[in-house]
Amino acid sequence: MLVASGGSMYGPFAAIVAVLALFSIVFLFIINYADFLVFPLFTNMLRIKQIPAKDYYIPRTNDCIIKNVSGVYYATGYLTANIYNYVFSAEQVQEGEENLLAAAPNTWERIVSNISFPFKYSIVCYSEDIQKYRDELEARRGTLEFQMSKEMSSTSPNQLTIEDLQRRINILQARIDRLSSGERPINAIMYIETTAVGVSEKEAQDSLNSQLTHLQTVFGSFDLSITRIMGRELYYLFKFNYALPQAEELGLMFSVQK
Repeated sequence: MLVASGGSMYGPFAAIVAVLALFSIVFLFIINYADFLVFPLFTNMLRIKQIPAKDYYIPRTNDCIIKNVSGVYYATGYLTANIYNYVFSAEQVQEGEENLLAAAPNTWERIVSNISFPFKYSIVCYSEDIQKYRDELEARRGTLEFQMSKEMSSTSPNQLTIEDLQRRINILQARIDRLSSGERPINAIMYIETTAVGVSEKEAQDSLNSQLTHLQTVFGSFDLSITRIMGRELYYLFKFNYALPQAEELGLMFSVQK
């Protein structure tokens, strides 16, 4: 947007600058949504079916894994939910999250009692790379320091804004200090899996869609961000049934979910 807004200063090259900026935006969109939109669109157009293992295949829609046993189709789909954010040991739980955690057991019991079909959930924990996490915190601190410097140098600085920025900088600095003392931040993602049965591929997929929609509805009471897994991540989750993922795979999947 900055390049496009200042494109007039480039004179006859303004059109080229605008085209390059638009191309960059489209390219970033493709990278961020390759697994969820681009890859399924590609396989659907070319009618490609992937075979992750014997007797299993991923249909061209790339939204489930299907197994055909003597004319009976089993369709398995996945949801993902980001669990509560990691809290540093020296900090308090954010306002509202403490009540959610306290009510979680009763909410979970109510969810299970309202589901009439089997489902499986897995919580995958991953220890963040300390240096990468520290770099992110320092970048956020630098942005806040720049905002505070800009506010303090203005003709009429707002004292409340300055105090708020200073408070947020102090929080980030405390987190950086905790990392320096050896604390490792840990993130977690929950995967929910369910399987539907049908006498045809379409019937199994339709039943699966209904089950996943129901799971999304009932798990919404946890106030979680729940999305359906599509694209290449299906293959990773299929492998989880046989072997735990490597750290590199987990890092990639966590970066996609954020």
